[in-house]
Amino acid sequence: MDEPVLDIRGISKTFGALKASDNVSLDLRPGEIHALIGPNGAGKSTLIKQIAGELTPDEGTIHLAGRDVTGLDAVARARAGLARSYQVSSVVGEFTVLQNVMLAVQGRLRRTYRFFLPALRDKRLVEPAMAALERVDLAYRADMRASDISHGERRALEMTIAMAQEPKAFLLDEPMAGMGPDGSKQMTELLDGLRHEAPILLVEHDMEAVFALADRISVLVYGQIIASGTVDEVRNDPLVRAAYLGDAEA
Repeated sequence: MDEPVLDIRGISKTFGALKASDNVSLDLRPGEIHALIGPNGAGKSTLIKQIAGELTPDEGTIHLAGRDVTGLDAVARARAGLARSYQVSSVVGEFTVLQNVMLAVQGRLRRTYRFFLPALRDKRLVEPAMAALERVDLAYRADMRASDISHGERRALEMTIAMAQEPKAFLLDEPMAGMGPDGSKQMTELLDGLRHEAPILLVEHDMEAVFALADRISVLVYGQIIASGTVDEVRNDPLVRAAYLGDAEA
């Protein structure tokens, strides 16, 4: 079996009397989508912040591509190869679609410019950014301000920004949020292809998308992983049905 690209072992995080993460272990293997699901208040956001480097765990370790990144902050983890998206759109609204992706390419190449105008003429930034936009059918929006495109297009732009970083793993936090059926279908197709570039740890409430995409699912309830397995194993687990899926599928 291939070594995990992302390996989380024994993560715990306490806030006063609340144990938000309770000895959580999971991994992400090459070429897969591993979905993390759970009811509101289960501790998903706290866990994701620890994986991304926005919070430091009280206990446990996080390895990315064999490297211990537990002590690294979010910026260092991004440079190490962890691409992160958020529930709320994080694109720069006043920049064009192309400029947003160019910033990601610039960060990957670690190039600096005193002014942005020279960067706009640098083919080393423009060409890979346009290539990434073409892959998600957003090239025709390249010159539009990011604030002027649709919600679904902004979500696709976020995925493009993540792709442009050429990461070792994707950490995606509710990419379907706020989307209608057509948008969710398009995003599902995009993510299905994206796993072949780097594996995806997916946090998502859209269970139709989760069941369509996930190779494995881990279920988090009250800070603990109560089940982990294939889609069929998780759907048929009585603990999962009682704690989470029961309301939706009973």
